[in-house]
Amino acid sequence: MIEAILFDFGDVFINLDKEATTRELKKLGLKDWNKELQELNFKYEVGKIDELEFISGIQKHIPNAELSDIRNAWNSILIDFPLERLEFLQLLSTRYRLFLLSNTDQTHIDKFEHLVGQSFARDFYSCFDKVYFSYDIKLRKPDEKAFKFILNNHNLAPKKTFFVDDNEDNIKSAKNIGIQTWHINPQTEDVTQLLDKLKTVYA
Repeated sequence: MIEAILFDFGDVFINLDKEATTRELKKLGLKDWNKELQELNFKYEVGKIDELEFISGIQKHIPNAELSDIRNAWNSILIDFPLERLEFLQLLSTRYRLFLLSNTDQTHIDKFEHLVGQSFARDFYSCFDKVYFSYDIKLRKPDEKAFKFILNNHNLAPKKTFFVDDNEDNIKSAKNIGIQTWHINPQTEDVTQLLDKLKTVYA
């Protein structure tokens, strides 16, 4: 029997335009999103650097761009959070222990809270036993340590835990340690279909 559900955030609850950031940064003069920038992003996602270091790091590749414009371009990935997903989550929270595990950064979370409003954000966070952001816990998916960190913190059995994510590598990592999974396709599926998916696992 599933007792706990662990969710990804982006393209599970909040809709993303994953091409937007690179598109907007190129408008500011960035030639390409290279390995150096990817490593910079990873450092920011696990809290090794702060926002100013991160945005300034991008600025080195587009020196004529303002920091504020780079920040706006970085946040362009975030689109919207449909109300029905929050309402579904509120219903689900009366039946299961819920947790959020997101590879994200302070900039995106600040933008999310501004985008939906503090009241909506509070309602969202309150659905979970605990919210885990990679920059807070210094761990990111698909590292198995990120999953084990949550399992151990809350005494969760992997086989009684269900994980929802749109990233295949994250799903594989969770499966490796015995967690039940749903590799959600944001183009054709919605998190509000979760109860139907759970029926296919076991009651």
